[in-house]
Amino acid sequence: MSEAKRMEEEVVVPQQEPPKEKRKWSRIEGVGLGLVILSLLVMLFSPETLSGIFNSVVDQVYPVVVDTFLTGTVGVSIIVSVIIGRTLERLGFTDALSRVFIPVTTLYKINPAVIIPSIYNILGDINAAGKIAGPILMRSGATKDEQKIAVATMVQSQQSFATFMLGMVAMTAVGVNAFLVVVLAVFLPVVVVPFILSKTLFRNTRSVKLEELPKFTPKTGFLPTIFNSAREGAELVFLLIIPAVAVVFACIGILDYVGVWSFVESGLSTSLLALNIDPETGLLSILASPTLGMAQLAETASTLDPRLVIGSFVLASSGLPLSSVFGQIPVIWADNSDLTEREAMGAAVLGVSMRVVTAFLVVYFLTPILV
Repeated sequence: MSEAKRMEEEVVVPQQEPPKEKRKWSRIEGVGLGLVILSLLVMLFSPETLSGIFNSVVDQVYPVVVDTFLTGTVGVSIIVSVIIGRTLERLGFTDALSRVFIPVTTLYKINPAVIIPSIYNILGDINAAGKIAGPILMRSGATKDEQKIAVATMVQSQQSFATFMLGMVAMTAVGVNAFLVVVLAVFLPVVVVPFILSKTLFRNTRSVKLEELPKFTPKTGFLPTIFNSAREGAELVFLLIIPAVAVVFACIGILDYVGVWSFVESGLSTSLLALNIDPETGLLSILASPTLGMAQLAETASTLDPRLVIGSFVLASSGLPLSSVFGQIPVIWADNSDLTEREAMGAAVLGVSMRVVTAFLVVYFLTPILV
């Protein structure tokens, strides 16, 4: 065989790649195409609709973001709450809480750290409570079920001391035994809710001995603690809370422009009245701020049925408004715990739903004793 023929036989013919299959349309691409067609039709036949939706969103978002958080007291209150919370943590408050609640949580066979977010919420702010207590739960070895219990329990108490005091004024005006209401509606759920949830929905729990828990008191100096917590509070407001609130109220703005939001408000008012909760103050607590709701209730309580006053106070003493439940809580807990945004939101919705039931039960069964 000649050399040329042998080399010709050794030549390797490159394999041809099989033709690529045509990519099929995915569901989300179909949704995107529908939006493209819809937006083109809107721009052609009703261009003012896009500007109207945009203006409606801005009108809903602006008062909350600017007047409430940037130039109002709420943003400053959150920063101050983080400072107070971190200072208490530095002074051994968290370690003391663990010791106090271990006897109770041992009976439940649950990690004592699940109580900590509720206490920080009562003393300060629900956003600061998540920022501080989320890492504490992880350090204590709390399971995801226990972290969900912590979120659901946290939203059982009010996130503002002003809400508490204004509620006291309103109940005093109608002759309600305010002390008993506070014990039943604010402090008792902190102990009862973890027990109920650990025996029903979130069973992956375990009791933890004091020796198994880490020390929660940091060794940072007091001045660095104060200044670092102020910066941490500012980051919480600007990087987490304001974006979350903006998203929630942007959705409300779209629903309002479409004309759906009025029906939602009407349905909420009817439901609240059926649950013995004053519709006006209840809507304020749900949509805007429980503090604003209690401020209005304090002014009008003398003209209302005592049952509506009690129900409104119990509802306001919670993790509301909805912007917290659907925006702030999911974002903060997803950033500071093992929970995803969806898991944190689900636990918060569950907790607020339990709060509504609590308001109805307290009013329905205990009003004769309380008034």
